[in-house]
Amino acid sequence: MSQITPFTIEIPQAQLDDLKERLARTRWAEKETVSDWSQGIPQAYLKEVCEYWATKYDWRERERQLNRFPQFKTKIDGLDIHFIHVKSPVATATPLVMTHGWPGSVVEFQKVIAKLADPVAHGGRAEDAFHVVCPSLPGYGFSEKPSATGWGLAKIADAWAELMKRLGYGRYIAQGGDWGSMVTTCIGSQHPETCMGIHLNMAIAPPTEASMKDLTPLEQSALASMDNYGKWDSGYSKQQSTRPQTLGYGLVDSPAAQAGWILEKFWSWTDCNGHPENALSRDEMLDNVMLYWLPATGASSARLYWESFASVPMQPIEVPVGVSVFPHEIFKASRRWCEARYAKLVHHNVLAKGGHFAAFEQPELFVDEVRTAARAIRG
Repeated sequence: MSQITPFTIEIPQAQLDDLKERLARTRWAEKETVSDWSQGIPQAYLKEVCEYWATKYDWRERERQLNRFPQFKTKIDGLDIHFIHVKSPVATATPLVMTHGWPGSVVEFQKVIAKLADPVAHGGRAEDAFHVVCPSLPGYGFSEKPSATGWGLAKIADAWAELMKRLGYGRYIAQGGDWGSMVTTCIGSQHPETCMGIHLNMAIAPPTEASMKDLTPLEQSALASMDNYGKWDSGYSKQQSTRPQTLGYGLVDSPAAQAGWILEKFWSWTDCNGHPENALSRDEMLDNVMLYWLPATGASSARLYWESFASVPMQPIEVPVGVSVFPHEIFKASRRWCEARYAKLVHHNVLAKGGHFAAFEQPELFVDEVRTAARAIRG
């Protein structure tokens, strides 16, 4: 068994000084020629955020907040994997592995970890407790960057199964959104002997032929979202899935570029009524950006698209599946689409608010959904 070593986020001051210097030297593109976000993140807003980042954002305080969760590293298949591991005070808690996506990080889960691990302390019931494990995807955050090809969804799923085994969890539930949804789906497919079931907040369940003749309002909305994504919102994925290295030079060199690349998605994919700070605070968004900037993962995170974007996991899933549909999600799947996709759909709920970054945007609703799905999975 490979060693598991404690990890603490400790960024050298020289890196923070370098960040401020780079922000001060930013060579800005001219202002957009429209009055909205249709050409990308507006120059005035990005300038404002970068000025805040350089002069008012307190990374040391954010570092302390992130370090309140026990963190570790372990080498799996030659790669150091970073993960948060919070053991519940409830001995009978269910192990839960939660996986983020792009442009997210383990920062997304900081509002829900304590509630999931210790529900009694947050007005919940002991039987809903989880031992929470949140790994950083390879090439993301403080996980090591792959130096060779092959780290696609199936391999990551195998790595997470190995991680849970190393932690002593013989049976567990897997949860995820975005890339995390696809990794989680692979875990359910590849490791049914240890994975009790999965919960997805971005299920990939295509429309059925029969449903196209009689679409529900949710299904009509889902198809409209997919059409909009294809026409106006998917350029990032084409670049990252075809030429991630070319893009990576700019993201790793320019903090303004890295911030703009991510903040645009917080505008587009959150339930924010036109402005990302209606859904997340500026500090929260910058916390997430920092987990790309500090470890310089602009290229390595994008390579997951090169590895996996053309091979969405659509294999049979025999374990129980729970699905939560947040209204501002990129891809939304109705109950009947999910029933056609998953043999054992045990939970499907459409929420009234929230978007792509469910745990980050709507932590209370997210926790309720995970608990409810887990009850159904456990039977």
